[in-house]
Amino acid sequence: MFFDRLIKFFASLRLTVVCLALGMVLIFAGTLAQVPMGLYKAQNEFFRSFVVFWQPEHFAWKIPVLPGGYLLGGLLLINLIAAHAERFSFSRKKAGIWMIHSGLILLLLGQLLTDMLAQESQLHLRVGDARNYSESDREFELAITDVTDKDADKVVAIPEHLLLRQQDINNSQLPFTLKVDKFYLNSAVTNQPAAGYEASGATAGFGTTGVWLKSLPRETVMELRDLPSGIVEVVSPAGSTGKFMISAYFGEAQPFTVAGRKYTMMLRMERFYKPYSLRLQEFKHDVYKGTDVPKNFSSRLVLDRPATGEHREVLIYMNNPLRYDGETYYQASFDPDDGGTVLQVVHNPSWVTPYLACLLVGAGLIVQFLSHLIPFLKRKQSL
Repeated sequence: MFFDRLIKFFASLRLTVVCLALGMVLIFAGTLAQVPMGLYKAQNEFFRSFVVFWQPEHFAWKIPVLPGGYLLGGLLLINLIAAHAERFSFSRKKAGIWMIHSGLILLLLGQLLTDMLAQESQLHLRVGDARNYSESDREFELAITDVTDKDADKVVAIPEHLLLRQQDINNSQLPFTLKVDKFYLNSAVTNQPAAGYEASGATAGFGTTGVWLKSLPRETVMELRDLPSGIVEVVSPAGSTGKFMISAYFGEAQPFTVAGRKYTMMLRMERFYKPYSLRLQEFKHDVYKGTDVPKNFSSRLVLDRPATGEHREVLIYMNNPLRYDGETYYQASFDPDDGGTVLQVVHNPSWVTPYLACLLVGAGLIVQFLSHLIPFLKRKQSL
């Protein structure tokens, strides 16, 4: 029957060997590709894909050359499950095998969940500064802030993927519509006409005169960042307030007024707010004597959570992160200009799965070893 042949194919040991061999080739090729392509592009095209394509120079079409990381991982997962369904029946002698394979399945699923759910951001702090949010290092958002009331600002954040659609954006918290005329995920801006650049076309705000821009390919190198720009028109029931140029090149918010209320807009790094704040008390950057080689980074901070009354001091240094409220703060780097600290913030709901998987595999190996050792020793004693 077709179903039986399908089970045998997916349970085949040959499929396991082929997938593992292709996985080695994929890792080798993906690692080499990071040099010309950059880390992020290589990760997306080799490991976060079902098929790896090769595009000949000066041609628009692409040729599939390798299975991607998602496809190989999925096949290995199906292969493990099918092998159990085909070959193994649960028994005391096979308990170790079941534990080992369950650990491998958990490891594969955990990696998939990490890739889908994990979120990384950064927290930059100078001594004496306090923040209750971290920022993405690659994604942007358009922040519309109602600053009419002096006691509190009301902020509506619009992610860049909505701006990229170049469609009208309506939000129940805003009494106007945002019409996105154009939006570039990466751009260049100049203050004089140049080949390939276009006039901003803005009628209000910073980009009304002497500003030209053009679209650029996205950056893929870790040390570089996209700088998006675009044109957004604010339209209320009373009419258009004007076309504003939004850009990561602008370091301050642009004010405007709609229906007697005062607003500002600013394209900024995407923010992730917390119900607590961290204040930097002291930052140390130790180097080896007589050199500029870093020896240790450490940040002494005060964690303040008004809702629970929590107020305590924490110390973060290399290999000693802060784990708090489902997030992990690592000492990543420092800002050389002002001596501030840079903390890497990782939110990974499935962070415990690799540890559980390794424990399960290790326990399975021990159980399987003992299941053979104990009968052997008993037979030896009986002789």
